[in-house]
Amino acid sequence: MLVLKRMYNWCGQQVHTAYAVPLLALLFFVEAIFFVPVDPLLILYCIEDRMQAFYFATIATISSVMGGLMAYFIGFALWEACGRALVGILFSPETFSNVVHSYEQYESWAVLIAGFTPIPYKAITLSAGFCKLPLVPFIIFSLIGRGARFYLIAFGIRLWGDRVKEYIDRYFNLLVIFFTLLVVGTCWWFIYKK
Repeated sequence: MLVLKRMYNWCGQQVHTAYAVPLLALLFFVEAIFFVPVDPLLILYCIEDRMQAFYFATIATISSVMGGLMAYFIGFALWEACGRALVGILFSPETFSNVVHSYEQYESWAVLIAGFTPIPYKAITLSAGFCKLPLVPFIIFSLIGRGARFYLIAFGIRLWGDRVKEYIDRYFNLLVIFFTLLVVGTCWWFIYKK
């Protein structure tokens, strides 16, 4: 937990540098392809500069959807070349199979729901390309789902920023454990709900 706390503090310092926005954009882009827990980073950015909270949410949304398009392309065009290997690295074949089945049932609505929930977005983006979901609805539902999630964070921080910062500083370790359990629990529920 000490390493995570140091990273948290370092990221908080970066908000006030010239590299703040490129770092935020890069991490949200990468998060759509590989597992990088970035919501805490957006929270931190919004807390450190509350007047820019909606700007940060916009950068996060656009970057995440752009990364989602890259992952979609990997799933769609490069499946045989590197898709199978990437799936094996990023998540289990069972998870991937369940996501494919969801797409067959719900198509673009699955993108909307997954873009907003703690389900890893990378699982959605890669499998959307593999399932050859229509590109325009994929982009629209990704923008709506990711945007709703990130703007909700920004709105909450604008309202309760100082209290949120105190709470995070006081309960950092518990929040890391809670967030990890939330992601694992959500993934488990979607995999084994049948």
